[in-house]
Amino acid sequence: MTQRDSNHSGPTPEELRAQVEHTRDEVGRTIDALAAKADVQARVQDQAAAMKEQAAAVKDQVADKATVAKDEVADKAAVVKDQVTDKAAVVKDQVTDKAAVVKDQVADKATQVGGQIHDKTDQAARLFMDKTPAPVLDTAAGAAARVRDTASRVGRFAADQTPQPLSDRAGQFATTARNNRAPLIAAGLVLAAYLLIRNGGRSK
Repeated sequence: MTQRDSNHSGPTPEELRAQVEHTRDEVGRTIDALAAKADVQARVQDQAAAMKEQAAAVKDQVADKATVAKDEVADKAAVVKDQVTDKAAVVKDQVTDKAAVVKDQVADKATQVGGQIHDKTDQAARLFMDKTPAPVLDTAAGAAARVRDTASRVGRFAADQTPQPLSDRAGQFATTARNNRAPLIAAGLVLAAYLLIRNGGRSK
């Protein structure tokens, strides 16, 4: 064993420097690893914050679009409602106008037909009176008077025995008959003359 070996009780300065360098390298690598790890965590946190901001932005966009869509639907519904209301009013006016026109046409037609019937009845009555001998007319007039008297008595009896609603209707009918007395008298004369002629033919 040499003098150096016998007096050696610890590492030499060269060994110490080597150990220090080795330790420094390990510490540097550890620090670099920790820094890299911290950087990864920071990036993860940054990405999470960015994703959170993006999610909030998307949420706001969806809410805005939903509001816009809701407003558009409400506006379109209001427009359609107004259109339907206007169309219904137009159709109602058209139906009312058509009904009024038809009513006037029916009234005019009824008046025209009534006038024609009245004219025909007057013509028939005048023709009958012109063609019928005076004795027959006198006899027919008397028969018509008797028929009217009998009808009057029957009417009074029926009025006494008839409920009020039916009596009112009968009064309306009587008023109509009085307003059209000439045609009714002419019809009565025709009926009486027919009965006289028929009875006279049978008596022969």
